[in-house]
Amino acid sequence: MHIPAFISEGLEVVAVCASRQERAQDAADTFSIPNIFTDYREMLNMESLDAVSIASPPALHHQMAIDSLDAGKHVICEKPFALNQDEAYDMWKKAEGSELTAMIAHEFRFASARMRTKELIREGYIGNLHMALISLANGPRNGFTPRPITSRDYAEQGGGFLWALGSHYIDCLRDWFGNIISVTGHVQTHYGERINQDDDGVINATSDDAFTFTVQFEQGGLATMNGTNAAPFGSGAKVEIYGSDGTLITPHVGTGVNPPAHGSLLGANKGDKQLEGISIPDRLETVTDDRDDRIGPFRLLVREFIKGVNEGYSPTPNFYDGYKCQQVLDAVRVSSKTGVRIKIPMD
Repeated sequence: MHIPAFISEGLEVVAVCASRQERAQDAADTFSIPNIFTDYREMLNMESLDAVSIASPPALHHQMAIDSLDAGKHVICEKPFALNQDEAYDMWKKAEGSELTAMIAHEFRFASARMRTKELIREGYIGNLHMALISLANGPRNGFTPRPITSRDYAEQGGGFLWALGSHYIDCLRDWFGNIISVTGHVQTHYGERINQDDDGVINATSDDAFTFTVQFEQGGLATMNGTNAAPFGSGAKVEIYGSDGTLITPHVGTGVNPPAHGSLLGANKGDKQLEGISIPDRLETVTDDRDDRIGPFRLLVREFIKGVNEGYSPTPNFYDGYKCQQVLDAVRVSSKTGVRIKIPMD
């Protein structure tokens, strides 16, 4: 998704790095990229390199981001941002102390229905937030079959459904409603069996495939999310927002886990008789990309990134947003272990 988005937005992709040379070569051949590397530190020495996109496993993000910033490169880093909030704090402070642009790839902030929802909230459509409810459910339709274990199956390496998908929704909630001050939550693994690639034996994953959390916002109101990819024939994703003056709903769209680039929105507030469709202005529907529904929102994020580079700042979602999201992710896991509500400190 990253490379075609960069090219479509007029950037020259000059190098690609992967742990295996054949993977780097395949990407280079597909997109006509002139340089390949298997050591990112060597790539960072390129004089013609201005910015780096980090799309590696989460366990590598911290060091790669620090090294890239030390090398004077602007950075887009994929989520989940880091392995824990201490790493995330280091990354945020390193970026803050530089004159470089550093953003995190929460591209779904730029899905059209989410952008319109944010505008309506700011305009007072719902009044004061009472409760936001999010459901996210999908799963294997033909039963679960153990597969070879990978780094994605270890919670300690940043694996799990909470960090993979829950992180996007936590970022969305912060974007809409502001600072989160407390968290309760639970994570669970329903299908944990994996195949040990060394001896073909069975090994258990430590990553979650289901989670629930409730967060409290500094400005008032709560949000609860239930997520699982262990739900055969799950109904996909839905967001419901209830306030003192009105309601906004982004309905289920198929069984996908991501918001569509060009979604739909329902709403009603004081004086209305029922929920009705809310039109999304053309100014929020600026990019259509048929190659992958995620590319359109990511291209809008890239436009913000380019603007930040040109004007000398880090647009949101930036490394601070990544740190604040990481605090909540950590808190869900701690709450799951301890059964207590975790307070999130204000920075």
